[in-house]
Amino acid sequence: MECQTVQTQLSAWLDDELSEATGAMLTAHLTSCEACRREWRQLTALDAALGNLVAPVPMGLAEQVAAKVRRPRRRSGWQSAALAACLVLGIALGGTMARSFYGGAAPNEAGAEVASLEVFHDFPQGSLGAVVASYQPEEGNGNHQ
Repeated sequence: MECQTVQTQLSAWLDDELSEATGAMLTAHLTSCEACRREWRQLTALDAALGNLVAPVPMGLAEQVAAKVRRPRRRSGWQSAALAACLVLGIALGGTMARSFYGGAAPNEAGAEVASLEVFHDFPQGSLGAVVASYQPEEGNGNHQ
């Protein structure tokens, strides 16, 4: 391997980003090349120094985080308006779709009963279908079942 190629791959090798075969080739090169070995030692020393750095924590950070976690998040005005608009649109669209699917307003109970009995009109005289189709509920008895 050439020194320039080795030196461009040392950082990736330090971070375990290279294959074992490439790592073996780098190891072989480092045993025979003092310049690349020196570069490797400098890179590992820099990595160790950076690993020992401690980032200063700003004063009051823990309290700020705890306060944000405890405080309930409020919706802004436009979010509430958008939610209300979606709700109204959904209800209107649902009503329109229901009307088109069910053919307009729902029939009253008696109309639905008569419409459902129309399928019995073609039954022979004396059959159960003819009896059911000819059934007329009594007027004014107040029992609607």
